[in-house]
Amino acid sequence: MNSKIIIEDLRIYAYHGVLPEEKIIGTWYLVNLEITTDLWNAVESDALSSTLNYAEVNEIIHREMAIPSKLMEHVGGRILNTVYQNYPGITFLKIKITKTNPPMKGEMKGVSIELEKKITRNTSK
Repeated sequence: MNSKIIIEDLRIYAYHGVLPEEKIIGTWYLVNLEITTDLWNAVESDALSSTLNYAEVNEIIHREMAIPSKLMEHVGGRILNTVYQNYPGITFLKIKITKTNPPMKGEMKGVSIELEKKITRNTSK
């Protein structure tokens, strides 16, 4: 059975980009993270130890977003890898990062990248 935890539109000010001014001025980013994992033990137990602690995941996102990078893809990959390393029961991750004020012509809501990671486990011994 699939069950998910979804962090939606987490707004973080950060300093990512190729242009030098992006690392000085910064801008707002929206982060959406979807985590597929088994939540049914938590359904039965009502215990935090039976689930994925999304407050800790929020801290991971903030920590990784605080490290300036040229590419949002790089930041997104770091977030996915760190979340998975901390919660090996995850079977699927999807992240969308939106730069809300990219330095480009035209009026827009933003520019986004989206990364998906399906975790397959080797069950042979």
